[in-house]
Amino acid sequence: MTFTVKGTMTLGATLLLLSGAGWAESESVARVSDDIAAYVLEVDPTVAYMTGLKAPTHARFKDISTGALARNRARADALLKRLDAIDRTKLDTVESNQYAVAREMLEAERGLRVCRSELWSVSHMDGWQVNFPVVAEQQPVASAEERSQALTRWRSLGGYIDNDIANLKRGLAAGYSVPKSVVERVLKQVEGSIAVTAEKSPFYSPAARSSDAAFKAEFAKVVMQHINPALTRYRNFLREEYLPRARSTLGVGQLPNGRACYDASLRYYTTIARPAEAVFELGKQTVATNVAEVKALGKQLYGIDDFAQIVARLNSDPNNHFGSEAEVLDYSRAMVERSRVASARVFATMPAQPLEVRPFPERLRGSGMSTHYNSEGDPTKPATFMLQLDNWKEGTRADAATTAFHEGYPGHHMQISLALSLPTNQLTKLAFNSAFIEGWARYAEALSEEIGLYDDAAAKISRRAWPARGMVVDPGIHVFGWTREQAIAYLAETGRLPGSEVANMVDRIAALPGQLTSYDSGGLEIRALRNEAEAALGERFSLKAFHQVVLGSGVVPLSQLRRNVQAWMLAQRHGG
Repeated sequence: MTFTVKGTMTLGATLLLLSGAGWAESESVARVSDDIAAYVLEVDPTVAYMTGLKAPTHARFKDISTGALARNRARADALLKRLDAIDRTKLDTVESNQYAVAREMLEAERGLRVCRSELWSVSHMDGWQVNFPVVAEQQPVASAEERSQALTRWRSLGGYIDNDIANLKRGLAAGYSVPKSVVERVLKQVEGSIAVTAEKSPFYSPAARSSDAAFKAEFAKVVMQHINPALTRYRNFLREEYLPRARSTLGVGQLPNGRACYDASLRYYTTIARPAEAVFELGKQTVATNVAEVKALGKQLYGIDDFAQIVARLNSDPNNHFGSEAEVLDYSRAMVERSRVASARVFATMPAQPLEVRPFPERLRGSGMSTHYNSEGDPTKPATFMLQLDNWKEGTRADAATTAFHEGYPGHHMQISLALSLPTNQLTKLAFNSAFIEGWARYAEALSEEIGLYDDAAAKISRRAWPARGMVVDPGIHVFGWTREQAIAYLAETGRLPGSEVANMVDRIAALPGQLTSYDSGGLEIRALRNEAEAALGERFSLKAFHQVVLGSGVVPLSQLRRNVQAWMLAQRHGG
């Protein structure tokens, strides 16, 4: 998922400022924020498409060559130095949010450099082979100039892939690789993207959306003469050179500076400087609380209080399963509509942007990629809830409902669509951190129960069986040396993941170190803030107002979210 920024200055002026000349006397948060935004878009213009910001060009991808990476890091450091010159204590509320977003973005990126992720970029979760077909769907082709830029960009895909292969070869030489199981999943995705005809290619969308016959014909040549050969080179490299040298271990701790990389990844995904050991312990405590609640519910519903027996009873109920893929899709769409209507009771503002539920395209089926939400920067077009249906026979209605509320209303779509509609600066729209985004979606799962969205009491059990497991198994794999078998056993006992889905989740954790801890790191903080506000305000507490405070500034680091909620609480106590 990508996010955005706003640049009001020319690129030349931006580069002058980045050089460190002439800015000290007139520095401001707004100016630095605009320049960070312009920098982000200049580095990778494709990030504009899901946020509604204006891309500086539609003719290229991010430059991932060694020289470009070094230049970009130097530019980011210069921006952080400018931010250091600002006295945060003198900022108003809006500026404070901008400052927090800017600092978190720059500091987290700098911390991640220890990972050298460009040297082991193979990923079935967020690799270019997953993201670039989405870029193709967003590529503008309305004008002759846009069509020309589209041809230029997609002719350059081979160069991008060759740079990626070169980086991966350097990584292998330096001791960096990803797990073999991840490579095998990526190979499946790439194989599915090599089309027999141009029209069948996942990259053909620019031509499919154009009525210009000459452009369509030329783009078809680009697919067959540039894109397909590049995909084939990448596939052959992975299969013949990379896979035999990929690691058999799962944890990032096996890589050079692996522990430092994991700590940096935790900070990046959660915005909290909390060591893996503390995350692990908090996760275990939260899981224990959830298990106790499941046992109490199991006693009420089934007359049994053994966790494993309760989960087995829930999952063996034929009424908790679907009869076809189409039924899962229809049910998910119905839950999205149901939650959209009901959410208006506890939110002051509802997103105007529609949401579509779509099944995975064939090229992604069976590859282990998870159900997810894709934002859409154009508010007149729908965002998408992409539904993975590989194991629909084993999935349950209870889990499908939880997923719908997580991805749609009151979860991701509620939060992200509102954030993109805010009249804030461009950097705020570019802001992204998993702890806020996934934390809100986790909070939304519980909120959905409060407002009566689940259609079966058994769903209350399913909803509690899974949360906080990521805070345990993620550091378990990356820091404490858990084996694949340990991780699978720990996740499988929840009953949330059917069959091969458990193995999919383990490889997801392997590919995205630290990310699975963000859901409950954020969800626990949002719930804690609500508890504090309810206790402090009593009858003055308004759930609609609390939600407005949490969502009203877009995506912010958790520390800034706490500042915002505490300021609101203080104002409410004084009659504000």
